[in-house]
Amino acid sequence: MSDDELTFSHEINRNSAFVPPDGLCWLSVLSCLVLACSYVGSLYVWRSDLPRDHPSVIKRRFTSVLVVSALSPVFVWAWKEVTGVRTGHSLLALMGIRLEGMVPAAILPLLLTMVLFLGPLIQLAIDCPWSFIDGIKVGIDPSFWALCVSDMRWLRNQVVAPLTEELVFRAGMLPMLVPCAGPNAAIFVCPLFFGVAHFHHVIELLRFRQGTVSAIFLSAIFQFSYTGVFGAYTAFIFIRTGHLLGPVLCHSFCNLMGFPAALARRLC
Repeated sequence: MSDDELTFSHEINRNSAFVPPDGLCWLSVLSCLVLACSYVGSLYVWRSDLPRDHPSVIKRRFTSVLVVSALSPVFVWAWKEVTGVRTGHSLLALMGIRLEGMVPAAILPLLLTMVLFLGPLIQLAIDCPWSFIDGIKVGIDPSFWALCVSDMRWLRNQVVAPLTEELVFRAGMLPMLVPCAGPNAAIFVCPLFFGVAHFHHVIELLRFRQGTVSAIFLSAIFQFSYTGVFGAYTAFIFIRTGHLLGPVLCHSFCNLMGFPAALARRLC
């Protein structure tokens, strides 16, 4: 990786003389907390008695999270102005939105993630009734993708959620956490905001009585655990590559696969 491809995270990491300004960590954590609360809070600005998977609810939430995600660069810019932290990279490059090195930064993390799911992928290939040629034909069929895009749940799980969550919880937060905590610590601190943000599902599960209280909270704790692990994984990818695209693609792929034992047969 050449010097001109180094992200702000790499630059801080290799500069051992860097001394965080007083109060930087408190301001960084507070900024991340506000950003996380803004993302989750935007889901509840619409009053509705419908469940979260209803198309009208999904469409409204698309609007909310897209607005918050679009404003996430403003959070990072304001943080830079208040703290006085400076870097040679532009704001968008700092958040992993750039063209240099984009292809390997997208392909290599996705291949690594697919290796982690190698067992389920092989099982899927064995159990799926389609031949390889049939699969290629479906993959290049515009009507297949039109059907996917028309499905609000598919659009949420595979496009909007990965894009907005990675933009907010990785590209927005890591540039603020790395200068005070360092890259290694930031990889494990950043997922805490990501995991806690998913606790809002408890509200809806309790509201629509989708299980007992104990079962719902156990599910929430379990979800916090695996979202924390996944958040650390994508945070590492973001810091290592300096690109947002890799984490977004890995997030989308993992949403598609889910947990190995549960999804292999359902996808066909």
